Amino acid sequence: MSQASTQRPARRWQALGLIALAQFIVIMDTSIIGVALPKMQQDLGFSQENLSWVFNAYVVTFGGLLLLGGRLSDLFGARRIFSLGWIVLLAGSLVAGLAQEPVVELVGRASQGVGAALIAPSALTLLMLVFGPTPQDLPRAFAFYGAAAPAGGTAGVFLGGLITEYASWPWVFYINIPIALVALVAASVLLPAGAASRGSVDVVGTLLATGGLGGAVFAIVRAPEVGWGAPATWGVLIGAIAALLVFVAVQAKKREPLVPLSIFRAPNLGAANLAQLLLGAAWVPMWFFLNLYLQQVLGYSAFPSGAALLPMTALIMIGMIALAPRVTARFGAKATTVTGMAVLAAGLFWLSFIRADGSFWIDVLPASLLAALGMSLAFIPSLNTAIASAKPEEGGLASGIVNTSYQIGSALGLAVVTALAASYGANQGGDAAVLTTGFSAAFVAAAVVALVGAVLATATLRATAPTQATADVAA
Repeated sequence: MSQASTQRPARRWQALGLIALAQFIVIMDTSIIGVALPKMQQDLGFSQENLSWVFNAYVVTFGGLLLLGGRLSDLFGARRIFSLGWIVLLAGSLVAGLAQEPVVELVGRASQGVGAALIAPSALTLLMLVFGPTPQDLPRAFAFYGAAAPAGGTAGVFLGGLITEYASWPWVFYINIPIALVALVAASVLLPAGAASRGSVDVVGTLLATGGLGGAVFAIVRAPEVGWGAPATWGVLIGAIAALLVFVAVQAKKREPLVPLSIFRAPNLGAANLAQLLLGAAWVPMWFFLNLYLQQVLGYSAFPSGAALLPMTALIMIGMIALAPRVTARFGAKATTVTGMAVLAAGLFWLSFIRADGSFWIDVLPASLLAALGMSLAFIPSLNTAIASAKPEEGGLASGIVNTSYQIGSALGLAVVTALAASYGANQGGDAAVLTTGFSAAFVAAAVVALVGAVLATATLRATAPTQATADVAA
């Protein structure tokens, strides 16, 4: 009998709380530094051009190393890699908080990204280990886990504003330290070890995948600074694409590859990951530019701008936990995903009607709640489909792939939408009307991404009958 199957019911839900906390933190760390950036620039001496790398250093390492994190989870046991990730995240947070110069700050942020890349896929593998023997509880477990990701993104903005206004910017990093210590102790008590498998780490594949994914993100997030037509942009992009093509060729021939290409033969795995990629590409630019609109146009300070996002965060959590599993059980994963992405697109398009002399109650709240409802409907069934499509022994790999899809989509979507918004004036401070035009363009672009996602999900996802487990949720 497996360790997971012998856990008491109460212990399973406590384990889920720890797993959801892990997902909340790794996504929160993407957004929590946003409000603190101006103060960090002043204290550490970042140039305007290099300041964005406080964000990008985390995203590039996080997204680039997720596949390796998933593979290590399968090889050495999910709990071991989960705990190692917390140790690395703790160390990186300490370095980032103590930094006195830009290069040290970026090393700390990159280290945080490495820790997150170990935590995220192993956490999802642990969820499957804990709840796999009791599939009737699996939809609810996915709902809690899924709610943690977008909630972490929006709550990070709120917490970053709170900490920046009432403490000091290093505490946006120090907050991880006590959480990591608690997580390390709780993991040894609550989580199954996870079976390790025989095999080796595909070093060549790891370097190619990390270099290709990281290079693509690097080129696109840097393009607004150096220019989309600059040789530096296209040179890195071509190199990244070449590395990914070589990676695919190597994986096809290697006996123990980092990513067995056979995993993509699983029905719906590729389509569900595409949905996750486009969800990240639409959602992250939304909360990024919504926060800028609240501060730079409506004049909110750090704490009120973060608090303004709490209704959206609350609705996401309620929608993912209470609504999405029931809708999926009734109508199936495909219909729910497509509907959610269409509703998200509608909410984003509504946000594009923001005004320079607008208000939170009219211009922000209704549209943001509609977008949150769409996100809550689309995220859970597409995540569940992506994981359930893989074989049990490839759970860590499938977790790494779906996390990679969402994170890479988030980074690329934010970079592209930022460049578009800047072309419409979003980078021109001082003029509320010009800023509003740029932010409106960002919301339109994000809406188009979500709408494309709905169309592609309609075309590529296969409809599947609800399982007994999901049916039980609706009962």
